[in-house]
Amino acid sequence: DPVLETDEVEIFGSEWSDWSQAKSLRSIVENQQEYVDQEVLIKAEVAEVCAKKGCFFVANDGSYSARITFKDYSFFIPTDSKGNTVTFKGVFNAKELSEEKAKHYAEDAGDDPDKIEGPEKEYSIVATSVAIPKE
Repeated sequence: DPVLETDEVEIFGSEWSDWSQAKSLRSIVENQQEYVDQEVLIKAEVAEVCAKKGCFFVANDGSYSARITFKDYSFFIPTDSKGNTVTFKGVFNAKELSEEKAKHYAEDAGDDPDKIEGPEKEYSIVATSVAIPKE
């Protein structure tokens, strides 16, 4: 359930009201050395959502993507959030993902794990707050 609801958005996680300084996911990834282990405020499209319970999502911005999980597994987002442009706050990280882990994530997201070959670079954010616009 949202922690805060306005006429425009539903906020999940912790309450946050100033979304105006959000950066694009592209700008964060392109300048990742500046943002690793830092709190960021990002606006991006929800490309995939965990179909089981909304416990993670994949944010896309052009050819860039990041896996978004939630701090302490303390909240989830609606499983029908795919396609929304959301704003979220959390800590950014970049790491190499093993082929096995990448295949597991693909399977969880309903993608074909056999398409993954070798390790992949993964960008992730552990979010504390997510604002989803109301339809």
